[in-house]
Amino acid sequence: MSSPASPHPAPPPAAPPADPPGGRRAVLVWGVGVCVYLVAVVFRTSLGVAGLDAADRFHVNASALSAFSILQLLVYAGMQIPVGLMVDRLGTRRVLTLGIVLFTAGQLGFALSPTYGMALAARALLGCGDAMTFIAVLRLGSRWFPARRGPLVVQVAGLFGVIGNLLSTIVLARVLEDWGWTATFAGSAGAGVVVLVLVLAFLKDHPEGAAPDPVPHAGAAYVRHQIATAWREPGTRLGLWVHFTTQFPAMVFLLLWGMPFLVEAQGLSRGRAGELLTVVVLSNMVVSLVYGQLIARHHRARAPLALGTIAATAVVWAAIVAHPGAHAPMWLLVTLCLVLGACGPASMIGFDFARPANPPERQGTASGIVNIGGFTASMTTLFAIGVLLDATGGSYRVAFSSVFVLQALGITQILRLRARTARRERERLVASRVEAVHVPV
Repeated sequence: MSSPASPHPAPPPAAPPADPPGGRRAVLVWGVGVCVYLVAVVFRTSLGVAGLDAADRFHVNASALSAFSILQLLVYAGMQIPVGLMVDRLGTRRVLTLGIVLFTAGQLGFALSPTYGMALAARALLGCGDAMTFIAVLRLGSRWFPARRGPLVVQVAGLFGVIGNLLSTIVLARVLEDWGWTATFAGSAGAGVVVLVLVLAFLKDHPEGAAPDPVPHAGAAYVRHQIATAWREPGTRLGLWVHFTTQFPAMVFLLLWGMPFLVEAQGLSRGRAGELLTVVVLSNMVVSLVYGQLIARHHRARAPLALGTIAATAVVWAAIVAHPGAHAPMWLLVTLCLVLGACGPASMIGFDFARPANPPERQGTASGIVNIGGFTASMTTLFAIGVLLDATGGSYRVAFSSVFVLQALGITQILRLRARTARRERERLVASRVEAVHVPV
């Protein structure tokens, strides 16, 4: 005997959430976010053009000077998971606002610090604020643009970081020479005030009517759940190892050891060495756009592009290290810089593995896990090269060979997780198609 019909029939299953529309409004809002990231990168890399001035101002040696960069990266890497959790819980606008306040205070503090200890604290504060920008910008892009635009959005965000690096190399260096330490760093802090006004006036977490469902938060239990669930996804772990293996050679070269290597080991003038470092930045800008377009059109190109970049970097790096002459030929040094320019765009592919593996409410946490990879590898290599240079009396051949150890570790993990991630993505795609089909009853 059939049961009586319910007076309140069950509602039909909810349709999957629609893609964000994109459009001019999305470009405007997201443009404000990437401007914040650009300013953060200008502040982050400003020490790169002021190293000699800092050594004179604070009366420190090279080891103490390198502590500025290592501490800043240490704070940045350590903040990634906490920032990811903050972005998921508080939203992009609040996190970017806090980040701007912190990195602007750090830049201003660095301008006015009378002692090495205070300057070190200012750089740590700057690193803390800087750590809040990129993950927030990634989340902003996923809220405002369709998923098919995701790879290009990530690469363009990275491109703005490269532009920030170029601005600090060219513009800030000239201003420092003309106006001096305090005026340069205090004046550049004004850019932080400008982007703060833009964020408060124009930035929105999501389009109107597209607010995500509220996610219950339960203190430490929620934090553990977010991290554990994101980590269990092979796509998140694959993204971390792609970021780990691709990013660090270029960062180590640009951030600290490229200039000494080109001048001391290769016998170049500082001007010619600076030109080669600029080649890395310009190559990065071009490759970012190429990789973004390729991945947007051919999703399966992610792993081949990442592995190809790693292989090319290893081959050219080995050619430099193993070159029998006292100095490598200029064409080989230019090739190295061109290949290193692909490392940054390749590291952005890591986020393209983590994004489809995690729902919107976990995107920040997953991105934070991925972003730890490259900065951990960079810190490790910065330290290892310094130790090996001291131990070998300045042998860059031995010191630079430490790069291959981390590359081997990263490639092993990428190959181990690649098939598992692809299988999970296929399963998720099939499940989403089944859920999208509504059978009338």
